[in-house]
Amino acid sequence: MANVTVLGATGNQMVAEAFRQAAVDVLPAYPITPQTTMVEGYSKFVADGRVHTEYVAVESEHSAMSASIGASAAGARVATATAAQGLVHMYEQLYIASGMRLPIVMANANRALSAPINIHGDHSDVMSARDSGWIILFAETAQEAYDNTLIAFRVAEHADVLLPVMSTLDGFITTHAMERCELMDDETVTSYVGTRTPVNPLINGASASSHGMFASLGGTYFEVKKAQRAAIDASFPYIQEAGDAWENISGRKFEFIETHQCDDADFIMVVLGSSAGNSRVVADELRAQGIKAGVLRIRLYRPFPFKEVAEVLKGAKSIAILDRSDAFGAEYGPVGLDVRSALYNEGIVIPTRNYIYGLGGADVTLDALRQAFAEIQQLADGKLDQSLSYLGTR
Repeated sequence: MANVTVLGATGNQMVAEAFRQAAVDVLPAYPITPQTTMVEGYSKFVADGRVHTEYVAVESEHSAMSASIGASAAGARVATATAAQGLVHMYEQLYIASGMRLPIVMANANRALSAPINIHGDHSDVMSARDSGWIILFAETAQEAYDNTLIAFRVAEHADVLLPVMSTLDGFITTHAMERCELMDDETVTSYVGTRTPVNPLINGASASSHGMFASLGGTYFEVKKAQRAAIDASFPYIQEAGDAWENISGRKFEFIETHQCDDADFIMVVLGSSAGNSRVVADELRAQGIKAGVLRIRLYRPFPFKEVAEVLKGAKSIAILDRSDAFGAEYGPVGLDVRSALYNEGIVIPTRNYIYGLGGADVTLDALRQAFAEIQQLADGKLDQSLSYLGTR
């Protein structure tokens, strides 16, 4: 039976602990708010001799991902962390990491992108990278940030996956808020994560090889991208296996989506990350008033669990889809586009209303969520259209 330490910790502390327990070989990082205390905490583990990690204090986030790529290609277990402009600064390298099928684990402290300058939490940064070939997990709590990060190592390094994984948590709301958390003992986590045994390290010193070379017009490049798509599409069972194994150890359930009062719900709110708690509170209020409200929270965002989402939503009368980022020029936000695609793919016709909310750390109030639930009741009655709406602005 695993030993558990109960402690008060922030999301950043819990991610740093997950990196430590995973026995990361190399961790290149550049500090950026609100990720900073994550890598500061890890650097202290290195200084205190609690880990044997090669901690590389790079000059930029672009360099952080460049160093991560080199170390992972050589066969090391690699982790890094970033946020906001930092994620954007390493954008070029995100595609190289996934295209070379390198199992790097990166924590992202979800934060607004400038301009104007803003250091607070929303999903603009991670959504800018949603189609870069990384598996992406969203945490609601500090505990879940820890769990997701450990699951990420097991998924990324699976011989049938070999893709980088982004473990994300909302800036300041989850990264800095102190919560009651459970830390598993080191031996149990080490056994769960296992040891990285590269099938074929790209840089192994045994023979000459070349990587990152020019691909011929169309042909080779096209085939590599097709294989990459096949790999991420086929990763669902391996992600679930890693989640189930973690549940057996920790007792904490892992599912691609989490539902609350959805079995008979007429009105369902779809949400990512830290806003789910407030959404559930409002749904419970409405239940007490005789209104059948429910909440669907998406934990695995890439690959997107289309079938699971559609199965839960198919019985609803109307749906509110919350997006903490915008997709400028598109008809809906990123999550709105994905959820509507999920419904369309299954031939399900249900009115939806997509809400952009909480940008730049704007408060997600219960009143705003009550408003969204009230509006989708009007939507179900045909008294409101399905246009994009901003929630909580003047």
